[in-house]
Amino acid sequence: MQSPKDKTTNKPPRSAAILLLTTILDTTWRAFVPTIGGTILGVFLDNTLDTAPFMTTIMIILGFATSILLVFMQIRAIRRESK
Repeated sequence: MQSPKDKTTNKPPRSAAILLLTTILDTTWRAFVPTIGGTILGVFLDNTLDTAPFMTTIMIILGFATSILLVFMQIRAIRRESK
C-alpha cells in the first residue's frame, strides 16, 4: 500500500536495497571526484607555473573541503526526504 506522499509525487516506492545502492554511489562520486580532480589540476598548475608543490597542496585542500560540503548537502537532502 502506498503512503499519501507516494500518491502525490506519482513515483513508485523504491526498495531499500536500491535506495541504499544509489546513496552509496552518489556519496562515492561526491567524496572522490573533487579530491582527485583537485590533485590533477594542482599537479598541472604546478608543472605549468613551476610552483611545486604549492598549487597541488592548495587544490587537494580545496577538493577535500568541496567533498565534505557535497556529502553534507547530500545528507541534509536525504534527511529532508525522509520526513
